[in-house]
Amino acid sequence: MAENILSLIKSSIITIFDHPVEGVKFRDITNLIENADLFAATIDLLIARYKDMGIDKVAATEARGFIFGAPLAVGIGAGLVLIRKANKLPRDTIRVSYGLEYGTDALEIHKTAIKQGERVLLIDDLLATGGTSEASIKLIHRLGGIVVESAFVVALPYLNGVQKINDQKVGSFWLIEFDNE
Repeated sequence: MAENILSLIKSSIITIFDHPVEGVKFRDITNLIENADLFAATIDLLIARYKDMGIDKVAATEARGFIFGAPLAVGIGAGLVLIRKANKLPRDTIRVSYGLEYGTDALEIHKTAIKQGERVLLIDDLLATGGTSEASIKLIHRLGGIVVESAFVVALPYLNGVQKINDQKVGSFWLIEFDNE
């Protein structure tokens, strides 16, 4: 059953070549989230994994991480923390710069979003080079949070992003992956 769902999730992801810049293979989750049953099944798989891990907060990264983070947080009874691009959050923040597959950026989190010792699950739609996740983990750690795991719907292991997460002494999990095909 789960293998069938994972196969359907994978087949719903469309590869867009040369987006946002030449040479990048963008894995588009739009079809997945447009399909109510498949989207619900994706969230159910994530809830099943994390519901009994004592997670206090789900930290979701802008913007597609929000799509999965909100229903996951509700489903496991955790609060939702938004990690956003620079100058998007209204209160006092801390910031970390990071590298992307196709450039650089910065992420911010509210200074009061996570309390010392809170157990935090980091969620995003896709793991590529790991820059976004690495920066997000650093933000959570600076606030005193304990990152239980870094979770993704899709991973691109050939880009070695998992190494940046491992370097932060955090484990990672994903539902599906793509080779460099």
